Amino acid sequence: MATIRRLTDSCLLVTTDDHSTLFDPGFHTFTTGTFDLGSIGDVSRVFVTHEHRDHLHPEFLQWLLDRRQDLAVYSNQAVADILESHEIAVDTGVPEGTSIEDVIHEVIPNGSAPPNRSFTLDDLFTHPGDSRQPTNTAPVLALPPLVPWDSATGGVEFARRLKPRQVIPIHDFYLTEAGRQFVANICLPPLEDSGIEFVQLDWGDSYTV
Repeated sequence: MATIRRLTDSCLLVTTDDHSTLFDPGFHTFTTGTFDLGSIGDVSRVFVTHEHRDHLHPEFLQWLLDRRQDLAVYSNQAVADILESHEIAVDTGVPEGTSIEDVIHEVIPNGSAPPNRSFTLDDLFTHPGDSRQPTNTAPVLALPPLVPWDSATGGVEFARRLKPRQVIPIHDFYLTEAGRQFVANICLPPLEDSGIEFVQLDWGDSYTV
């Protein structure tokens, strides 16, 4: 049994019997005041999918390390190079009980597409970062449904191709609450037609799987 908690945007906390794993500690969670950082609890490891600051905020990561010095940080080499200047060590290997896919971030408006690592945790949960290229998923998939680099149609097609049992929306902090609901209403019917449940979680919400 595991608990999946959405902090904000693409930052999620997955707690199992073995680990409490925080995915993508971006600046939205740390700097906006939208989320009570004191409620995060103990974190044993952090997985970072890629280098963009909405997924990697070094000050947030340092805050986590100050709370637990043996915190393990996992990511790709590009993130390790960035965090080296902050004197934060990054393990570029494959964490225990986890599989990875090293793919490329979707092209953003400035034309860049940095390396992106998709993490699948214990055959339970997959966080693809900002890429539609992963080929495998666990039963629960973190899904960016409507993003600056793709459409809601692309999000639904991505989920249909991977065929998870459930999806959790991510990467939608820039939308209002009404906007997030509008996107959910667009995505929910075609996903349900494909046997995929759309699990709506607001900031701080969690559920058990």
